[in-house]
Amino acid sequence: MRKLFLLVPVIFFLRSVFPATAQVLIRDSAFVASPSKALVRDPLALNFIAMGDWGRNGDDHQKEVARQMGKTARDTKAQFVVATGDNFYPSGVISKSDPLFKYSFEDIYTDFSLQWDWYVILGNHDYKSNPDAQVEYSSISRRWKMPARYYSKTFNINNDPSQKVLMLFIDTNPLIPEFYKNPEYGPNVKGQDTTKQKRWLEKMLQNAGTDVKWKIVVGHHPMFTGGSRTEGYDTKAIRNSLKPVLDKYKVDVYLTGHEHSLQYIKPPGATHHFISGSASEATPARLVDHSKLSASDYGFMLFSVSTNQLRVQAINYEGKILYHTLIKK
Repeated sequence: MRKLFLLVPVIFFLRSVFPATAQVLIRDSAFVASPSKALVRDPLALNFIAMGDWGRNGDDHQKEVARQMGKTARDTKAQFVVATGDNFYPSGVISKSDPLFKYSFEDIYTDFSLQWDWYVILGNHDYKSNPDAQVEYSSISRRWKMPARYYSKTFNINNDPSQKVLMLFIDTNPLIPEFYKNPEYGPNVKGQDTTKQKRWLEKMLQNAGTDVKWKIVVGHHPMFTGGSRTEGYDTKAIRNSLKPVLDKYKVDVYLTGHEHSLQYIKPPGATHHFISGSASEATPARLVDHSKLSASDYGFMLFSVSTNQLRVQAINYEGKILYHTLIKK
């Protein structure tokens, strides 16, 4: 009864603050709703934008989200962008010279503040054509960084090499058994060695040194969600496949897309689950067990990583701060 009493007034207040397009549901007594567009800036943090499910030739709010991403990146001096998959709708790209790279990426994210590195992973829609074409595009574009279907990158916090963030960018598509029978996804997952990828993931986590203060895994498919795939075959497959590894090595953040919403779920254990998949489509989402945020709105997330704390702000296409949380070590 006590939880219900806390939940109702928070949700009611947020609906009155953001009535136009959003359904923003929050179950977090530490969060205070505000219609302000003011960002919290952490100039000494490692700042990056996380967005996903975005490539629609500028359609369905993609341009509006891109403009706000540019403003946010400029205001916070964001060092890079993480793209959580489904980069080109409806069916990926066929080659590294596919015109969708121009129409859905180069011509849309034009702000100078977005000309830094983009770390990109593959979503299920990217598997419908030629996923390796997106790997190959890294040789053409200065900012597009996808050296392989899965890869790692280590970042220094505030230019201090003794304070690092380890980010592991994985390919979740081959981890879903049903995809192997799918006529669209099947041809491109059959050649993947899932055992090799999982061994690589475990080795990278196991070998993380004491200078690694935060471990973040980026994949397309979530393992917990309040969207339409709460008990979907893909969600269950990823949970069964990856949760034991993330639990074993106390991964701090699992960051995904796939659901076209902005979500934060904190189940028991060390890992915080964030979904940022509404960079050009917004679909309904609800609160489920352990949900703290469930926002059906166009937008993205800003991560600010310091040595002992990680700040996440969910921002919609108009610059409204839908949610703000601070995770401390």
